[in-house]
Amino acid sequence: MKGEPRALSFDLDDTLWDCDEVIERAERSVHAWLSRNYPRITDEFDLEAMRTVRIETAGRDPRLAIDLSELRRATLAWHARRAGYDPGLADHGLRVFLEQRNRVTLFADVLPVLQRLRHQYPLVALTNGNADLARVGLDHLFTASVSAADVGAAKPDPAMFQAACASLGLRPGDLLHAGDDPVRDVHAARRFGARAVWVNRNAAAWPDDLPRAHHEIESLDALSDILGAGAGRT
Repeated sequence: MKGEPRALSFDLDDTLWDCDEVIERAERSVHAWLSRNYPRITDEFDLEAMRTVRIETAGRDPRLAIDLSELRRATLAWHARRAGYDPGLADHGLRVFLEQRNRVTLFADVLPVLQRLRHQYPLVALTNGNADLARVGLDHLFTASVSAADVGAAKPDPAMFQAACASLGLRPGDLLHAGDDPVRDVHAARRFGARAVWVNRNAAAWPDDLPRAHHEIESLDALSDILGAGAGRT
């Protein structure tokens, strides 16, 4: 792989912010809202039990496994019907969830790096999740945002990478993708033909059964050492 990339793509959750704490807070907000307004649901299902319902529902319905907002809406409606409530409460419950889901705390390196890079490259967000860049406050830094729900497939499927390149008129080799997940980000990008950067913020060990990323960094600040450096690992 040679030459400087013509566009950069970034995973969102756990690459630009800590996802676990965001989802935990959002789910607790929904559970508290349900407890206040629809207590028969929370009398039967605690947070962990509601998570189990979502996992089982996603396992039965591949469409919902890809569209996480619709998965939450569908399972909230299921809980409502089971408890004898109007399933329309699911729309309000999803709004409660998304309000908190999009309140993220960026890692310290993220904003300065994106603000600098946006003047040099088109930036594209690629996410399996349901974060909204406009609500997060980063939409002005990105040329495009592509989600699993948009394309009907989640990483490591190549559909999001294909959509990103198609929107910019680029070939796979023109793209550099940065993400935290060895399979969904790094392996997927490599298989697509893009340059892959593993954002390894927690000094994790690389899986023995996967080819290494072209580059490994602990912070997005290190992207400046990669860009324009020519060939990476092969």
